[in-house]
Amino acid sequence: MEKKENGRQRIIFDGTAFYEIDLECVEQKRKDQEKREKERNRQTKGAH
Repeated sequence: MEKKENGRQRIIFDGTAFYEIDLECVEQKRKDQEKREKERNRQTKGAH
């Protein structure tokens, strides 16, 4: 897996295709995921 940093985009070449990953987009998705997990944990604690 070859990685090339290109500004805010990371291009990954896995031997068959190039994937362009927008780092800001990935970061935003990760934050949203964490927020959802925290909400779920809060609801779970309230239920018990």
